[in-house]
Amino acid sequence: MNSSKNLSTLVEDIYQKIECLSQGENMDIPQDLIDDFGERMKQALVHWTEPKKQTKGLRMSNIGRPARQLWYESKKDSEPTPLKAPTHIKFLYGHLLEELLILFVKIAGHSVSDEQKEVTVDGIKGHIDCKIDGQVVDIKTASNFGFKKFKEGTLYQDDPFGYMYQLSGYETSEGTNEGGFLAINKETGELALYCPGDLTKPNVNGRIDSLKNKLKSDTPPEKCYQPVPEGKKGNMRLPTGCAYCGFKNECWSDANNGRGLRVFKYANGLKYFTRVTSTPNVQELIIK
Repeated sequence: MNSSKNLSTLVEDIYQKIECLSQGENMDIPQDLIDDFGERMKQALVHWTEPKKQTKGLRMSNIGRPARQLWYESKKDSEPTPLKAPTHIKFLYGHLLEELLILFVKIAGHSVSDEQKEVTVDGIKGHIDCKIDGQVVDIKTASNFGFKKFKEGTLYQDDPFGYMYQLSGYETSEGTNEGGFLAINKETGELALYCPGDLTKPNVNGRIDSLKNKLKSDTPPEKCYQPVPEGKKGNMRLPTGCAYCGFKNECWSDANNGRGLRVFKYANGLKYFTRVTSTPNVQELIIK
């Protein structure tokens, strides 16, 4: 790999390598990279077929998530809603795309090191995806909507999954500060590299201290998000951050005057209502 390369040209270099196909040229991927890629895809598939144990407590990958969600997760008597088959499938192709991105980085001549290296900050452990050209890089697959945050550099303004804390933790442990996110748009194949500036990176040490104190409490912290309007008839629903949480039913058991969440199946997915003043003209699902 070319040690003189750096992150600033990463996406451009990947595109240039791939676009030789449009010029009628062979990409000439080295056989060792092809063999390694095949083995990594196999291992990703095998790993996906194994049930994942629900681990308790703080990890570098979850310190950016809302404190109330982590509180529910840390209690032994609280179990998240089981994942549906489509979600498991989504996780699989997410892992496969991540391996594809690593391959692109390598064939573009950039260095990849420290893959899945264990790191620790204030007793909290995590594993970095990798370093590219010596800088910590988190690999992300995203929908068109989520991808725009990486492409436009606005992730720090709307980060429901806590990616910024995750990156900050990895960099704090490694003593680096010029890393970022390499993202792929699952819908278009477009790539983006987002390297946030120091002023947008959160204080990971303070965050960890705060979470440790909140998780010691016998009562859950304040709700993570507030409901948002759905339409103009007074209905209120959960925002995205809550809708993806496995503890939403327990957390919002007081919704709809104590009835709990009401779920309606729209063409673009499920919506979870905390208040229904006008019943939507779509199928309502029964929560079990």
